Amino acid sequence: MRVLLWLLLLAAAAVGLSLAARYNEGYVLFVLPPWRMEISLNLLLVLQVLALFAFYLLVRAVRHTLALPRSVAEFRRRRAREKADGALRDAVRLQVEGRYGHALKSAEQSYDAGHAQGLSAVVALRAAHALRDDLRENHWRAQAAQHDEEIRAARLMAEAEMAIDSRRFEDALPPLGALAAASGRHIAALRLLMRAQQGLGQWDEVARLVHLLEKHRALTPEQAAPLKLRAHQEALRGRALNGRGLLKYWESIPAAERAEPRLAIEAAKALGAAGECQAAKELLDDFLDGQWDSALVSIYGECEAGDAVGRLAQAEKWLHEHPRDSKLLLVLGRLCRRQQLWGKAQSYFEASLAVAPESREAHIELAQLLDELDRRDEANRHYRAAAQL
Repeated sequence: MRVLLWLLLLAAAAVGLSLAARYNEGYVLFVLPPWRMEISLNLLLVLQVLALFAFYLLVRAVRHTLALPRSVAEFRRRRAREKADGALRDAVRLQVEGRYGHALKSAEQSYDAGHAQGLSAVVALRAAHALRDDLRENHWRAQAAQHDEEIRAARLMAEAEMAIDSRRFEDALPPLGALAAASGRHIAALRLLMRAQQGLGQWDEVARLVHLLEKHRALTPEQAAPLKLRAHQEALRGRALNGRGLLKYWESIPAAERAEPRLAIEAAKALGAAGECQAAKELLDDFLDGQWDSALVSIYGECEAGDAVGRLAQAEKWLHEHPRDSKLLLVLGRLCRRQQLWGKAQSYFEASLAVAPESREAHIELAQLLDELDRRDEANRHYRAAAQL
């Protein structure tokens, strides 16, 4: 549509000029004695327009000729910048592809061309680390530090990630601390810090970081659950033989996380090993009253100190609700044997075997009980059954 409009305008202009020239009868006389020249006014106007156009072309030609050295230099600079930019793009792409040798070469080309030297140095640093080339890694670390204002956050992240990858967890903490001071909340840095604290065995800090990452939606509940469980388990193990510390840490764990049976088992075992049998009993009582778990009840009778009579009474109360739980029957047998209630102990062990005939633990417990009662033949029969299992 636009082209058609221009054609119409040009046609209208041509018609107008032709009409004006047709009715223009003027002329111009040039006199230079002894010569004289007479031309029409229309021709003079055309010659003037042509002369003006020729003068314009001449000026442009002279101007371009004078600017040619500068244009050539600018062209060369542009070509070099485009080449360096292409080398940097190739370096990043090759780094992602895992072709670290080619990535390092492309990053070196970009750096030597003076293009985005900070970013080129960081890419080269990561590639050299992936190649396990310590000499070039140290070289590019120094080069990246020279452009710290440009790529400080990227350099700190690279330093921390490489330290963790090399299992130098202690060395990862300073760059992550500097990054946190400069950038505030940084999700990727928090992830790296969590990995570093895992490597250092700082499980209290790991649990805090997992909660923080889950709060900021950097971890889904499904992803956070096993991390929190591992952190709490290791923290409980780290407080072994410290009954008060164990109880204090257990109470600090959110109620929703204490509902995990594996965590309750770890806490109960640790409390029992620390001699806090009453605390372990109360923990198991609270847990099993709200959520039954046979794996938990199996450690109920392991602690020999504390109120064994109270534990026996509680276990018999649970038996009314779970009469066919082989683990509970086994625990009742152990508690009765500890109280020297031989007959009840034997009946509970036999009941446990009736529910779970392939229970090696029940065969051994019953065999030991019969051995104590000098019933060797019966004991040997259960020993052989346990050996076969």
